[in-house]
Amino acid sequence: MPYEPPTHTVERSLRATTGAKIIAGVDEVGRGAWAGPVTVCAAVTGLRRPPAGLTDSKLLTPKRRTELAGELEGWVTSHALGHASPAEIDTLGMTAALRLAAVRALDALPVRPDAVILDGKHDYLGLPWRVRTVIKGDQSCVAVAAASVIAKVRRDAMMTELGLEPVCESFGFAENAGYPSPVHKAALAELGPTPYHRVSWAFLDALPQWRHLKKVRISPEAAALESGGQLGFDF
Repeated sequence: MPYEPPTHTVERSLRATTGAKIIAGVDEVGRGAWAGPVTVCAAVTGLRRPPAGLTDSKLLTPKRRTELAGELEGWVTSHALGHASPAEIDTLGMTAALRLAAVRALDALPVRPDAVILDGKHDYLGLPWRVRTVIKGDQSCVAVAAASVIAKVRRDAMMTELGLEPVCESFGFAENAGYPSPVHKAALAELGPTPYHRVSWAFLDALPQWRHLKKVRISPEAAALESGGQLGFDF
């Protein structure tokens, strides 16, 4: 199906309305996986013409996505990746883990961006970052599309390497990147979760023999009460 190539419209708008000069596009991959980290890429592109065929990573074949990521890593002004581990996801929850990974990526850029374009409708970054959320930004914004492709290719490579570890060999991470698939589900039922699985997630509820390994994430309020800390309310 034909698609419109991404543009610099949002970047130009931010420059005109806020005076921002350095603008990073941010996108994540791995949010819905059962295993592995959630990965965020921050990419700064300026207003140059992007490589041909740039779009949301999900619309590209694996071969073209890998080729394009190689082009993009040499084309972007700068880029950086941040990750939040399965243990951090289990402890913090996905929204906070996404913010952690995104801040790690943004902090790793050589120059701090004046503004951030975030894919989707939810601003999981918040202050002090100046954020513009864009639904389907990975299709419409050059910087976000670039971040989308780099993040996907780099995380897929990480999961392929992880799948070579003896404890992970049966889970098919090279093919499913930690997302649920028939091979992944069958291995999980037979062998149980690895140290790289998100054991606070509901998929363990369907596996009675492994349900005892599920981690229950307690709220910050409950954690404060448990430790005898203050909840921060003024009376």
